[in-house]
Amino acid sequence: MRFSVAAALVALSAATSGYAKVMMSKSGGDATYYTPGLGSCGFNNVDTDYIVAVDHATITSFPGAGANPNANPMCGRKMRVTYGTKSITVTVADTCPGCAVGSLDLTPTAFQQFAALGVGRLHGIKWSLL
Repeated sequence: MRFSVAAALVALSAATSGYAKVMMSKSGGDATYYTPGLGSCGFNNVDTDYIVAVDHATITSFPGAGANPNANPMCGRKMRVTYGTKSITVTVADTCPGCAVGSLDLTPTAFQQFAALGVGRLHGIKWSLL
């Protein structure tokens, strides 16, 4: 019996860790910025953190996503965001309910790596989970 339980735990662990390795990329979306706080992933963040809120449709349909957004497998993943010739690395920490599929909300500090806040919206971004 112990071997069966151990085998089940190993299989469950392998299945769960498989979600963390899911690769995803999108292009053509927009990037905006927002004032972070307690995000849907359960992390408290501030304007100077390099975090991102992912569009609602993408984060909630990510493999392994369930009813508890704090346990979403996208949470805590690193993401490379590119606009033009510039790229930054951010951490997934929140959901953007108003963002179109493929679009992101960045913290002000992350957004400013691409443009001044007065620009407000960047068209044609690309992003990939790392």
